[in-house]
Amino acid sequence: MDAGHLRSQQLQYRDPISLIELPPPAAPPAPAHALERAAPSSPTAQADPFTVPRVIPNTISTRPDPAPTGGPINIATDSRSGIPDGFGDVHQPPAPRVVPLTPKAPVRLSTQIASGLLIRKVVPQYPQLARTMRVSGTVELAATIAKDGTIANLRVVSGPAMLQQAALEAVSQWRYRPYLLNGEPVDVETSVNVIFSLGN
Repeated sequence: MDAGHLRSQQLQYRDPISLIELPPPAAPPAPAHALERAAPSSPTAQADPFTVPRVIPNTISTRPDPAPTGGPINIATDSRSGIPDGFGDVHQPPAPRVVPLTPKAPVRLSTQIASGLLIRKVVPQYPQLARTMRVSGTVELAATIAKDGTIANLRVVSGPAMLQQAALEAVSQWRYRPYLLNGEPVDVETSVNVIFSLGN
């Protein structure tokens, strides 16, 4: 067998394995970061603000805050400073009414002030026995002028004994204008001097 004939036989012979068509190679897998960027975010992740997002969005959408429900909120303020005190619809209690206190004990007045309030004076009668005996002098009386101006609780402080009764009878008929304290009449305590003179 010559070399040419052997070469022709080699050309006619084919390996049966080489005749099987192999499938094309598979495409390479996509990078991991591309899969994460392409994966859609779940509604749960969007709804929960505390969940760490798996995909960083390119834009951030802002939503307006929901309108508050219910009626308006009233905040009371201090009228002097204008600073809210933290309480709404608080009604301040009315200011207390100041009532002047009327003293229980009589108010002490001097003899001069009491004399200016005198509106009726009765002159005492000189006792005949005292005149005959040439007794004279001043009888000092302590008196309480009531709210209506009348004499109350009249008593002798000092003076000649023969002249004291005449002084008491005369002063008990005296009348005074009521003494006012804070616009209200009050009882007052004063002294009354009744002078008996033989020259009159």
